[in-house]
Amino acid sequence: MADVLTPVLTDDWDAERSWTLATYESRGGYGALTKALAMPQDDIITAVKDSGLRGRGGAGFPTGMKWSFIPQDNPKPKYLVVNADESEPGTCKDIPLMMATPHTLVEGVIISSFAIRANHAFIYIRGEVLHVIRRVQAAVAEAYAAGHLGKDIHGSGYDLDIVVHAGAGAYICGEETALLEGLEGRRGQPRLRPPFPAVAGLYASPTVINNVESIASVPSIIGNGPAWFASMGTEKSKGFGIFSLSGHVTNPGQYEAPLGITLRELIDLAGGIREGHQLKFWTPGGSSTPLLTDQHLDLPLDFEGMAGAGTMLGTRALQLFDETTCVVRAVLRWTEFYKHESCGKCTPCREGTWWLVQTLAALERGEGSESDLDLLLDQCENILGRSFCALGDGATSPISSSIKFFRDEYLAHLTHGGCPFDAAASTVWAGSLTGADA
Repeated sequence: MADVLTPVLTDDWDAERSWTLATYESRGGYGALTKALAMPQDDIITAVKDSGLRGRGGAGFPTGMKWSFIPQDNPKPKYLVVNADESEPGTCKDIPLMMATPHTLVEGVIISSFAIRANHAFIYIRGEVLHVIRRVQAAVAEAYAAGHLGKDIHGSGYDLDIVVHAGAGAYICGEETALLEGLEGRRGQPRLRPPFPAVAGLYASPTVINNVESIASVPSIIGNGPAWFASMGTEKSKGFGIFSLSGHVTNPGQYEAPLGITLRELIDLAGGIREGHQLKFWTPGGSSTPLLTDQHLDLPLDFEGMAGAGTMLGTRALQLFDETTCVVRAVLRWTEFYKHESCGKCTPCREGTWWLVQTLAALERGEGSESDLDLLLDQCENILGRSFCALGDGATSPISSSIKFFRDEYLAHLTHGGCPFDAAASTVWAGSLTGADA
């Protein structure tokens, strides 16, 4: 089954000193930049549009279309901002990419900035990953020294400066307008839209904000052509992506494959679920996406396939859990994360995530009654679609979906007066769950 893999972004990860400019250039790096600088800028945008590249940060908005929204008649400076604030539980693709081949991102930033006529670009990296910040800073410094950045790049007359910015450690800054607030030196809280960043973003100027993987995919599109990229994936979800497998799988890690691959195929590539166990539930795109079960192993992992199943592809953070895992406890831990990371700007999220934790914690301890499940769903309904940004929506997703698929397990906590997976009860309970509600 190895032929389903498409090593493009990850192709150089096993090269000796893959993060250095010398290694990157020896394998064709910055060739796409030379090609792009000889193209009309609008042709680059058209190529990205024609490729079908959709945002790899979760929302899946067409990348080339986002670029075309920049009003070129606006006299203000244009900016490119790369969202590298990867911090959702289970999401772990952008940080490995920046560690292994940061020049893939840097080259993508230069081409993308040239296309939208930006002379300043920012890479916003989560502050806790200092080793990643240093590696990207070193790559940017190498690019300056080699003439790939700065004044008159490659004799083209185009100037570009890149700033690597360390965030202050707030999950909310993964939301693009909160990220802009952080870049401008304010508390990371989402902005009211409109105006949208394409019209009034960083410093109230036209701004494109894209995920690391989205921008890192641009050099291969320019180098190989949009038809090459569009030949992979599915009809509406083109190209390849990095799928992050973690949890109860034999070989966790990053697997780059065309969109539309199934979880069953990925699990086979990863050596299967750990020996002696079976899959119980999983997240398709991180903890903020509605979870699925082993009934959904053969669904295509693309934007449409996941939407059809009532969930989202998100960041392709596939967290896999076997039958020994208490779904109530797992959902509680995720909800505690969202409560902690709420910026507090809006009432549904600030107060709602606190109440979700209180209700879930009581159920996990075996306290309350079956009516508390309806209370929990009512709380979710009052948060979903009413919070200022998507953090509140994401907090409700694992709760409502877990009750849908594992209601009996919630009720078992009440019957046992606590988590039935604890102590001696775990073996009996785990056995009774095999194939029951999944």
